[in-house]
Amino acid sequence: MQQLVVLGATGSIGLNTLDVVERYPERYQVHALAANQSVAKMLELIATHNPRVVVMGDADAAEQVVAGLPPEATTEVRWGDAATVAIAEDPVVDVVMAAIVGFAGLRPTLAAAEAGKRLLLANKEALVSAGSVFMQGVRRGGAVLLPIDSEHNAMFQCVPSDHQARPQMASVEKIVLTASGGPFRGKTRDELVDVTPEQACDHPNWSMGPKISVDSATLVNKGLELAEACWLFSSTPEDIDVVIHPQSIVHSMIRYTDGSVLAQLGNPDMRTPIAYGLAWPERISAGVQPLDLVAAGRLDFWAPDLDAFPCLRLAQEAIALPGGMCVLNAANEIAVASFLSRDIRFIDIDRVIEAALAGVQLTEPSTLEEVESLDTKARQCAAETVANIISKPSKEG
Repeated sequence: MQQLVVLGATGSIGLNTLDVVERYPERYQVHALAANQSVAKMLELIATHNPRVVVMGDADAAEQVVAGLPPEATTEVRWGDAATVAIAEDPVVDVVMAAIVGFAGLRPTLAAAEAGKRLLLANKEALVSAGSVFMQGVRRGGAVLLPIDSEHNAMFQCVPSDHQARPQMASVEKIVLTASGGPFRGKTRDELVDVTPEQACDHPNWSMGPKISVDSATLVNKGLELAEACWLFSSTPEDIDVVIHPQSIVHSMIRYTDGSVLAQLGNPDMRTPIAYGLAWPERISAGVQPLDLVAAGRLDFWAPDLDAFPCLRLAQEAIALPGGMCVLNAANEIAVASFLSRDIRFIDIDRVIEAALAGVQLTEPSTLEEVESLDTKARQCAAETVANIISKPSKEG
């Protein structure tokens, strides 16, 4: 019986993880769940999965969970960052799903790596903001690192790996990272001037949270995933091509030196990579509908439009800069939050990122504390840019 922790339990990845786990009560036991403020959802999860421990973001949310528990409940309720780290590194835990969105998920994810867990990585920021520090933690702790992003999971399925899930890349010539293009694929820059948060979050293929949905719409997510792939597969940006694939059926491809191209295909359902990570090197049923290629009809691919979606270009440039991706990620989080609250426009997001890359002194962080310091500086710079945009709106568009 494997003991499981889900960080970000009430988000889409967390809920899909628990959907898969619920099918195998003889194999997985939910030891602990962590969430930020989603009290009602957490109470539902406690009733269904009976975790031993629950961690909420603050004391108020924890008190609300305690108040909502039935008298017979045995779940212990904690709160705060330290409590989240504690469940991630708990010696009784075998598997950690790292699905806290944003930089907030970095510290507990690193703790799980250093504790040698089977780590199902759905938190981009661990690699994007702190790639060197995080991979050192994986090696130091002897963790089994399994990517859960559909694209990186697809890559992993298409390359051989050793008993520690370390990809063997000797015969790989090129990685092909696919992108759905989001809800605005095919649109020009001018057509994006007045798009709303609701339109940006209306993804045609995937059901995701608002932040990740906006990242998909700007294509910044492909920049983040490009950086992730470099760390996961010991590659450089020159080793990786990004292609738009609107059907989201081919999740990524690997081209080998003999001319072969291996691709992982499937319906756009995150339970597939989650189940693969949970059971690797085995495969288990995930409740996903079989792929019907005849019904799909066609598979299209084209190059991304970097003029309409400059966030991807900025990420490609930032990867080569010391600490560049840490700054880009922090600025993007500020910009996306400002767009979702309607303080800035969709086309202002890349302006905030570009200003942070130009305005922050870039250095390569070598410790978690240095990562956090650089992240803070980038957020401050981005917030100043947002304030300037609000006071002096651009005439672009």
